[in-house]
Amino acid sequence: MTTPENTPETTIDELDRHLASGGRVLDVRNPDEYADAHIPGATLIPLPELDQRLGDVPSDRPVHVVCQSGRSAQAVQQLIEADVDAVSVTGGTSGWSESGRPTETGSS
Repeated sequence: MTTPENTPETTIDELDRHLASGGRVLDVRNPDEYADAHIPGATLIPLPELDQRLGDVPSDRPVHVVCQSGRSAQAVQQLIEADVDAVSVTGGTSGWSESGRPTETGSS
């Protein structure tokens, strides 16, 4: 089992490159948080639903996971245990927005 201390992490800049090359981002926040602002193209799977929705997680390339307050590390641990190549994005959605990158509003 992966622990929070060794959860793979990446940066906002790397996420931007990942998305530019056709990569995907998984948002594990609650639906109301997602509706307020999310990274364009982000797939919403709230953390409490992740185990039941593993089949909805893209598996053809690494998955970058975002949240607002540490949930991405927990999600990455769950995904790694399910043999999904996943990394937590340091700074999450707020870091993305604060960097001046675009966000969208509304539900998935």
